[in-house]
Amino acid sequence: MAFDIPHSIEASLAEAGIEREQLEAARQTASSAGDFAAQLEARAGFSQSRWARLLAAELGLPFQVEIDGAAIAPELLDPVSMQYCRRNRVLPLAVSGDLIEVATADPLRAGALDDLRSLYGKEVDAVVVPGPALTEGINRAFDKAAEMSSRLTDGLDGDSSLAAQAAELGEAPDLLESDDEAPVIRLVNSIIFQAAKDGASDIHVEPFERSSSVRFRIDGMLVDVLAPASRVHPALVSRIKVMAAMNIAEKRLPQDGGIRTRVAGRELDIRVSTVPTAVGERVVMRLLDRSSTLLGLEEIGLPADTVGTLRRLIQQSHGIVLVTGPTGSGKTTTLYAGLSEINSVDKNIITIEDPIEYQLRGIGQIQVNPKIDLTFANGLRSVLRQDPDVIMVGEIRDTETARIAIQAALTGHLVFSTLHTNDSFSAITRLLDMNVEPFLVSSSVIGIAAQRLVRTLCTDCSVPGDPHDPTLAELGIRFSEAARVREAGAGCGECRGSGYRGRTAISELLPVDDDVRGRIMDRSDAATLKDACVTAGMRTMRADGAAKVRDGLTSMSEVLRVTAEDLD
Repeated sequence: MAFDIPHSIEASLAEAGIEREQLEAARQTASSAGDFAAQLEARAGFSQSRWARLLAAELGLPFQVEIDGAAIAPELLDPVSMQYCRRNRVLPLAVSGDLIEVATADPLRAGALDDLRSLYGKEVDAVVVPGPALTEGINRAFDKAAEMSSRLTDGLDGDSSLAAQAAELGEAPDLLESDDEAPVIRLVNSIIFQAAKDGASDIHVEPFERSSSVRFRIDGMLVDVLAPASRVHPALVSRIKVMAAMNIAEKRLPQDGGIRTRVAGRELDIRVSTVPTAVGERVVMRLLDRSSTLLGLEEIGLPADTVGTLRRLIQQSHGIVLVTGPTGSGKTTTLYAGLSEINSVDKNIITIEDPIEYQLRGIGQIQVNPKIDLTFANGLRSVLRQDPDVIMVGEIRDTETARIAIQAALTGHLVFSTLHTNDSFSAITRLLDMNVEPFLVSSSVIGIAAQRLVRTLCTDCSVPGDPHDPTLAELGIRFSEAARVREAGAGCGECRGSGYRGRTAISELLPVDDDVRGRIMDRSDAATLKDACVTAGMRTMRADGAAKVRDGLTSMSEVLRVTAEDLD
């Protein structure tokens, strides 16, 4: 969605010599004031410092060229996270009486300042700072807070690097028999701390014949972080299993566990999974940040017309709305956004999840627990006796759950759920393969969304794309539309050298209308259904990805990477 500029600021930019075409191109490409400032700098040479100064003058706010992040009291940052500050482009600076001074690079985003006013219980005194200076201030402030943090359990040594701690462990003759486990504790805590600081979604601890590996999944991609000696690996695994309340003596079978901890004031739930391999146990930890802010439907990255159609579907009184995609594609985030939108005191909303990723106020949330036979199917049966208006089932995994969900939809309930399929059309085939009758599918399912997450380009180091690249034609982008196409640059400090920073969704939405219902009744396969819907004007995920390439949000290679299965 294009960034809307207040008329007075647009007039000031025109007076500063910005041409109308440059202004409009930057506006169409940007989704926020931060994106707009970066685009304006790239297209018209209008620096982000000048943009911040102009905003301050128009809004009557003070302006600072830079801020000293290291001078901020670490305890002032306890209620917020680095991710929150970066996403909302704000940073608390100091408290004076009933006022809290906040630096912002986006004073037009009043919601973030309102959040801080509620969070701190003080009036906000905003000061405008250029985007790059604010980013640098956030990095310095949280780096200092990390060094001084005492919130991690078991004595985290914030001054030691991961590599140094791993080396210290490697010098021990026999770590598992050592009475002093402090080095192991410090290393595991430091790994978790660093992962949370870097915004990682997963931590992989993997054994190999002569070494082991620690990798973080950041923005959907695995990044090497540490390579401890192989002798260190058993101690790391044992420490993680102790924290997750798992059986450290059992090394032959897969295990699952969980850790709940605090990292610099942030509540983290960590799902832990171990599996045995030929050279040792492999551990994957999924990090769930309880303090992270829920995204709205517009913030996920869905196109405006898709948001409108999805809103119409979730306002229905009954039926099933499905979101499909592989693990880690943001399905649950989309469902949460939909639930938050329709959540009200006059609706009884109950969810059955595995795991519960966010606590939703006013909504009853049930955690699946197979050990006591609390499965999706059994939980769903009990939920139907709780007089619900809306039900969310974390995933339809089997025929029994599918049939109960369909019966719930047919008896006046609105049901949200997910399926693991490649696209929206395959969801129909998947339900039929579960031996659900076509007439039940066609009469209960009202809409199917499919999505993937693509990395967004770093605004600090992205470069113009090649308008003659043959990939443009593959994505349906004409030469005349190639002016705004950009590609990943060499990388910088802001994006950790990757050329990408953050992610957004590309999606497709299949409303189940009369034509689709007829094809379901005829048991049409996914390919036939897709051909018919695309001919009728439906936009596929690849087409949505191409639109984001045209807008300069992501790269051609990134869209092709996540939509490879769409190739003919």
